[in-house]
Amino acid sequence: MDWEYFFELLLGGLTRGSIYALIALGYTMVYGIIQLINFAHGEIYMIGAFTGLIVISVLSLLGLNHIAIICIAAMVAVIYSTAYGYTVEKIAYKPLRNAPRLSALISAIGMSLFLYNYVLLAQTSDFLPFPNLIPEFEFMEPYSHIFSSNELVIIAVTAIVMISLTFLIKFTKIGKAMRATAQDKEMAMLVGVDVNRVISATFIIGSATAALGGILIASHIGQINYFIGFIAGIKAFVAAVLGGIGSIPGAVLGSLVLGWTESFATGYISSDYEDVFAFIFLVLILIFRPAGILGRTDTEKV
Repeated sequence: MDWEYFFELLLGGLTRGSIYALIALGYTMVYGIIQLINFAHGEIYMIGAFTGLIVISVLSLLGLNHIAIICIAAMVAVIYSTAYGYTVEKIAYKPLRNAPRLSALISAIGMSLFLYNYVLLAQTSDFLPFPNLIPEFEFMEPYSHIFSSNELVIIAVTAIVMISLTFLIKFTKIGKAMRATAQDKEMAMLVGVDVNRVISATFIIGSATAALGGILIASHIGQINYFIGFIAGIKAFVAAVLGGIGSIPGAVLGSLVLGWTESFATGYISSDYEDVFAFIFLVLILIFRPAGILGRTDTEKV
């Protein structure tokens, strides 16, 4: 057995899973609060990537350090994407808060199509090159053929986001309000929780993690176009369902399982069917364990 190739696939799958996790966190948090899927979430991820590319293109003309450029681009992309996430919640969800769930679902799909075509018209249908501004770290040079510094940054950022979200939800006032809203929205309102504020905050946090994912994956792959949000969004949604949608640890676990499955299957079977495995997983998990790996039937979702 070629152990070097095995570890290359293992680390590659961990990188894939980390990217899916950054997007899946938004899906699972929104579902945990309002019991609906934000189908425009993939487009928020795509907008974050395009925003980062625009900022990088402008800052590169100023001759700034590459690390400074990628950090500034990430911050701007996060701010811009959270504004979109907040707007989506106010336009597509808030007016339909008391309407049938199907109405909100259709509204979210409509918002997804609007953002998809908006970026297509505002940018281009062609693939655009995305520069990799993360330098190769010296201590990784002997292993650069197996694992790149870009992949290390992706995994590290995902770990930091996961730890930060766990701390936010367990130990902060807004986190407690999120848990209360997830358990019983009406009772949370009765005890003084501003449910509208909690829902908006959830959309903002989810959009921020998606924007980070957009910047990192675009830098890793080296190109973007208006369609990247669809495939990434579908796979992240599958990962959230696989792990147990509504559960933050479940979203991360499902993302890692999906990432490793894709990596090993494409490495040992065929890369032609890379995108098929996500849908196979979705069908199997819905048949044999609809609640997901860490899904539970109790009321605590976040």
